[in-house]
Amino acid sequence: MSRVVLAGAGEDLILRVKQATDGDVHVLPPGRLPGDPARLFEQLVDGELPDVLLVGPHAPAEEVLSLASRLDVQSPGITVVLVTDPSPEMWQAAMRAGIRDLLPPDADVADISAAVERAGRAAAGRRRVLRPSSETDRYAGRVITVASPKGGVGKTTVSTNLAIGLTAAAPQSTVLVDLDVQFGDVASALGLVPEYTLPDAVRGPAAEDTMVLKTFLTQHPSGLFAVCGAESPAAGDTVSGEDVTRLLASLAREFRYVVVDTAPGLSEQTLAALDRASDVVMLTSMDVPGVRGLRKELDVLRELAMIPAGRHVVMNFADPKGGLTVRDVETTIGTGVDVVLPRSKAVPASTNQGVPILASGGRRDPMVRELRRLVSRFSATPLVSSGRYRAKHRASS
Repeated sequence: MSRVVLAGAGEDLILRVKQATDGDVHVLPPGRLPGDPARLFEQLVDGELPDVLLVGPHAPAEEVLSLASRLDVQSPGITVVLVTDPSPEMWQAAMRAGIRDLLPPDADVADISAAVERAGRAAAGRRRVLRPSSETDRYAGRVITVASPKGGVGKTTVSTNLAIGLTAAAPQSTVLVDLDVQFGDVASALGLVPEYTLPDAVRGPAAEDTMVLKTFLTQHPSGLFAVCGAESPAAGDTVSGEDVTRLLASLAREFRYVVVDTAPGLSEQTLAALDRASDVVMLTSMDVPGVRGLRKELDVLRELAMIPAGRHVVMNFADPKGGLTVRDVETTIGTGVDVVLPRSKAVPASTNQGVPILASGGRRDPMVRELRRLVSRFSATPLVSSGRYRAKHRASS
């Protein structure tokens, strides 16, 4: 029997779905459907992800389509079924969002049962494609590029904490690459003194043999591996876009997560990292210059068709006293904000100490909570385990 979660439904539909599933359904409380899959998963009391997400007509179609699009990328083993008027226009929008089936609001118990059975089979089929990590000899790692059009927005803070969080979720399987070739400070942010740096990792034997490459990495006490930035701007400038492409391809074969901290703007190296990325974290500060810069960068990347399916918009330094709201930012950039990172007095101290805030405790700090939410967007990506998915983000919440 497929595990079913029902949202956006009235009492009559809830009753019919319970009859169709023999009562084996988890009904989410009424209210706005979360646009972020991680927030949706937080409502599941046992932490186990569903096979089928059935969404009733009480949830606005726009919210459902947005959530379904993100689930299709982040949790492809979940099949979404929408209860709505199955018009041709809605079918087209649903297919683009990855929704597998539509049911009319007056569907009877037999129709609901058949739809759930079809959706469950589709979910099982997609899960078979996603083999368990224990059965995978080599990772086809996710390359997560952290980018922003301007400096001073906290890219290195976000990159290092994201990498530390992913290391906690999957020990020994994350590498952080400092791709700010001139002024990268990942080593300082992690309190590392590297023997080898980025130019060493893209030259000579390290560029030809992944086993040799791994000996050029610097290891953090947490188990995170790092390719630290060049010792000087001149040395960093010798690293080309082609070097970056080869390096990231090699690392993705050896690590589950490759986090890339980039320089501001769209340099040759950053474009190479974006071209290789499976995910991009677009970062902005909560101020007019930062937001406008992000809008321009998104426009450029759309024109170049360089925005991967996994796009995550993060707003840093959020402050309600600053005069801008999240809605203002979303209206300006033309897309939703996925994670909002508040200002935190703990961040400067953690930076100066070379200890990422996720590694220094402070669980009650709102910044820590939101950084864990960002980590959960990647670490919660389902892997098969005894035919079921488990929400790993709960271990870090």
